[in-house]
Amino acid sequence: MNSAPNFGGVDAINLTGTVAVVTGSGRGLGLAYGKALGKAGASVVVNDVDPAAVDEAVGAIRAAGGQAVGVAAAVGSSETAELLVDTAVRSFGRLDVMVTNAGILRDRVLWKMTDDDFDDVVRVHLRGTFTCARAAAIRMREQGEGGRLVLVGSPAGQRGNFGQTNYAAAKAGIAAMARTWALELARADIMVNAVVPVAATAMTRTIAAFAPAIEESERTGDPLPDWLRRDEGLGTADDAAGLIVFLASPVARGITGQAIGVGGDRLTLWAHPREKVVAFASGGWSAEAIAEQWAGGVGADPETYGIPAG
Repeated sequence: MNSAPNFGGVDAINLTGTVAVVTGSGRGLGLAYGKALGKAGASVVVNDVDPAAVDEAVGAIRAAGGQAVGVAAAVGSSETAELLVDTAVRSFGRLDVMVTNAGILRDRVLWKMTDDDFDDVVRVHLRGTFTCARAAAIRMREQGEGGRLVLVGSPAGQRGNFGQTNYAAAKAGIAAMARTWALELARADIMVNAVVPVAATAMTRTIAAFAPAIEESERTGDPLPDWLRRDEGLGTADDAAGLIVFLASPVARGITGQAIGVGGDRLTLWAHPREKVVAFASGGWSAEAIAEQWAGGVGADPETYGIPAG
């Protein structure tokens, strides 16, 4: 891959002439991404399943001086993905950035999760990311000027989370697709990264350790406390938007195949899955040999799992 750029003395990022699609941008994190891209000068295609939310988001971006159009459609199908790309090209002449943010939640523990619960979440998050990224990559390769795919992941996909079999599996798949597509699209100068945002949203309000502080902040208008912003990396949706603008910009050229976390006062780079400990046995490993070696060898320091909270 290309070497990392030098960011010393970077001026204000200007995305004038850049065209971006942001799925699921009618509210929450997606809206924050769309507004930040528009404020930086990008032309934005807003997408949400709710037409009223689309209209409000388009109005908000335009009111801030940006250019925006909207598409009300459910993400997941190839038809929606192609419509989003076609809208960008028809409205603004090109496509430079695809941000795959759209998602839904159907949280239940494994033994209570239905087929529909699983399929609905995978369709929107995982298949929606695939179809939108594919349509964008086809267009970007035709343009021949590179581009950016920014795939929105989650700590649940990196660590697992109670009650989120469907969501965690989809988000883990998104991180894996980012690494794969970074390889496949490198020659076309298309950078592909997963972002792992943490913000005060409907989902994080359900975490018992976070809920009281989030509710107090919303009631008073005061900032979230330092222990949330720094220790947990939890902030507002706007706190996560700068990373999207950065990855969409020319200064991020050469950054690809990464999973980058942002939230509150924290910016992080997630490690890729890798072999942690290796042991060898001549002729291979029997079950008995593994049992004898495990506790004092390969399994002496097992990995943690789940999202730490509180």
